[in-house]
Amino acid sequence: MYTPLIQLEQLTALPQSLGDVVLAASNMLRRPLLCLTAYLATSSSFLGWNSPVAGVEAQYLLGLGIGDITGPVVETNMMGYASLAQTDTGLHMRQRSRAWIVADAANPSRRVVFINADIAMGDTGIRRSIVSQLSSQFPGLYNNDNIALVSTHQHSGVGGYLENLLPQLTALGYVKQTADAIVAGTVLAVQRAHNNLAPGKLSLGNTTILNANINRSPSAYLANPAAERAKYQFDQDKELSLLRFDDSVGNARGFLSFFPVHGTSLYENNTLVSGDNKGMAAYLYEALVEPSALPGATSFVAGFTQSNVGDTSPNTEGAFCESPGQPWDGLPCEFEHSTCGNKTQDCHGRGPGFRTSDFASNTIIAQRQVDGARALMEGADKGRMSAVSGPVGWVHVYLNMSFHSFQLPNGTTAQTCPPALGFSFAGGTTDGPGAFDFVQGDNSSTPQNPFWEIVKGAVTPFPNKQQVDCQAPKPILLNTGYAHTPYEWSPTTVDIQMLRVGNLVMLIIPGEMTTMAGRRIRDAVRTKLISEGIIGQDAYVVIAGPANTYGHYITTPEEYAVQRYEGASTLFGPHTLDAYIEKYTSLVSFLSPSASGSPPSDPPSADQTKKAISLQTGVILDNAPIGQKFGQVIADVVTNAPYHVGDTVVAQFVGANPRNNLRLEGTFLTVDQQVNGQWSTVRSDSHPSTKFEWLRTNTVLGYSTVNISWTIESGTPSGTYRLGYFGDSKPLIGVIKPFTGFSSSFTIA
Repeated sequence: MYTPLIQLEQLTALPQSLGDVVLAASNMLRRPLLCLTAYLATSSSFLGWNSPVAGVEAQYLLGLGIGDITGPVVETNMMGYASLAQTDTGLHMRQRSRAWIVADAANPSRRVVFINADIAMGDTGIRRSIVSQLSSQFPGLYNNDNIALVSTHQHSGVGGYLENLLPQLTALGYVKQTADAIVAGTVLAVQRAHNNLAPGKLSLGNTTILNANINRSPSAYLANPAAERAKYQFDQDKELSLLRFDDSVGNARGFLSFFPVHGTSLYENNTLVSGDNKGMAAYLYEALVEPSALPGATSFVAGFTQSNVGDTSPNTEGAFCESPGQPWDGLPCEFEHSTCGNKTQDCHGRGPGFRTSDFASNTIIAQRQVDGARALMEGADKGRMSAVSGPVGWVHVYLNMSFHSFQLPNGTTAQTCPPALGFSFAGGTTDGPGAFDFVQGDNSSTPQNPFWEIVKGAVTPFPNKQQVDCQAPKPILLNTGYAHTPYEWSPTTVDIQMLRVGNLVMLIIPGEMTTMAGRRIRDAVRTKLISEGIIGQDAYVVIAGPANTYGHYITTPEEYAVQRYEGASTLFGPHTLDAYIEKYTSLVSFLSPSASGSPPSDPPSADQTKKAISLQTGVILDNAPIGQKFGQVIADVVTNAPYHVGDTVVAQFVGANPRNNLRLEGTFLTVDQQVNGQWSTVRSDSHPSTKFEWLRTNTVLGYSTVNISWTIESGTPSGTYRLGYFGDSKPLIGVIKPFTGFSSSFTIA
């Protein structure tokens, strides 16, 4: 059953060096810093792609753009699971930033920029660089207040880009090449959106998607009041909200959708860079609209944005014990703590395609989101879309969450705490289990195992009584708010931001809100918007995050008390959600077009990238073995028999390190088809049917190989094809030089 648009919202002593840090903390932190996902099930008959949507006269200027943000796809730790072993070895699909600009046609300086990036989380340093470049290129138009950097929260992208130390640990410090790629591609996406600004219309709606997400911490959700839970059918949000962008005559240019599902469809053992289910969904939709365009080159921009994702998972089959030889093998994990034999390591969530592969699950979850968006854009739910009208606005402040005092609705005073992570943080989740004897939902780990009480003091300072009392009932494992060497371990100051487009208000959240936390803040902000007369009963509020600053998780106080992974990862203590609700609602009046002045703000956090340390070595040299050259085929395709749909074509080449040239806006591989005697590229390294895999075969001599594979999709025309490899080699002395290599021709019957 679909929920009507309005009714939905109504419901709703420190180590001396970074090397010492890594040695002390690597095992403790080898599992997820983050988590989860979603999936989807809707709709039936679909109409033409460009059938107009009825609406008001164009009152907005709309711009949409895409940019390549793929960092080094080899020899770099991936961001999300915090596993030292998860070092990338190649590429499945490129990461991209997508940007949407909405300006008031009558007052074009009133504009907002929404960026949806295929990264694990927003970051203060990345956003600072993006804002600096855009405000310099477009003075007076784009600034620190009206630019939102939102992540898809995928766990299969390149890491090392966050400016605080904690998420850098498994990446061996800061990776400037990753950060630079994200900034460059994101700025390019906004430039492209700016350059195609044109009059247009907006419309808004939602649809229900079933079987696309589950709650991975259901025992924590059940701690919320029964009366509150009774207002909702599910223990995670099932609604996909969608903002449609049309040109002035009603033809679709793209959309921005919001749905909560963790980017953990691809498991921790995956080492190919990819966009997980949100990135896959964007590719699938854009390819449907413009099938002849290469990925990243479409004019239609499909946005699949993260929402209150904190306790969601795309592993919709549930969590089961993978414990061969044990009596509990194959059984569901224990409910309260997600354990198998009192340990977390064997408890794993299963996606809908787990019997095939996590890549199959990834595509299924992505497709269900695509189907939901398509139902609203062109199908059965198109009639649920309502025209958007009204002013464009924004508000942005900084909030120091260290001992921030504020008033609760009942008149009592509460405060937040300096950042700290609990023992259950190291227990991980069913999407990425922890290690050792850490268990989710265990508030007494310290007395049970005094060894960790000793070890934790070697990593971060022991918490004082004030911090212990403030964070209670969380047993503190990592007291990151008091760890300042060699630079800040965790952010203390976060971005508070809201963007308004007519009757739609987007809450840009600096962390991962759980399902119920998101429902509470949405309801509170919507109530305030209506009571202050800023928007009427058609006020619609969505959550987008983790964005701008990564402040980890945000749970309800009741969920926090349970101390599963999400509660233990709520940095700022039990009143974190209440503090956000108080601050966001207090800023609602600044979304009124008649608002004047600027709200008070704490100072921004200091730039940590100036202090950044990296232990990642650069590329020393590439060599081809004697008698061979870069790009030469080592193992060729089959040439004496045709391939068929479903077959995988593979060729191996003499390779060079892909870190020499990221080939942004380009490709490491092609699949070319011979047409009228000429070669035409039909696939790139951004197609999910291709894979680019690199292997260092001799570190001393600088030898490496590259495998390029293509699984032939249904509908591929018969004919003659070849595989292409595009690389760049670095000599010990001299400049980096590009090269190419091609397989022999092969046929598809």
